[in-house]
Amino acid sequence: MKILNANANDLQLIFQFYDFAVAYQKQIFNKHWQGFDVDMIQNEINESRIFKIIENDSTICIFSITYNDAEIWDEKDDIPSIYLHRIVTHPEHHGKHLVKLITNWAINRAKENNISCVRLDTWGDNDKLNAYYQKCGYKLIGYKEINANSSLPKHYDAVVLSLLEIVI
Repeated sequence: MKILNANANDLQLIFQFYDFAVAYQKQIFNKHWQGFDVDMIQNEINESRIFKIIENDSTICIFSITYNDAEIWDEKDDIPSIYLHRIVTHPEHHGKHLVKLITNWAINRAKENNISCVRLDTWGDNDKLNAYYQKCGYKLIGYKEINANSSLPKHYDAVVLSLLEIVI
């Protein structure tokens, strides 16, 4: 397996993976993503912040990163961090523990760049996913209530998020 930057040719594939995620979320949970702005995704591709995991010449997972996430993390955003977002595994590859692979990759990237933390968030009431992230080494450090009509993607409106991190 290798982790590579996504490129402009991957745009359709990325949205296909988001559709996989929404279908899965609808099966197992009471919330799901509400879609993403194409311009936002293209911008993240152009900034080399969307990645894909390749196995046997096939994309099996995608995820994005950012280095600032103040709207979610408030003053904690002042600590240099890598924030993981939108991790989606192809349905045929569930169970391969790709979050652990991504986490190790992010920790190495953080160490190479003098970054202190790897962080992520998820819905606060998604007990199963919160427990999984903690098994992957993340510590639950708190919760954040997001107001409706924030500048974040629609699925963040009026929810409580779990905030999880690994300190390097």
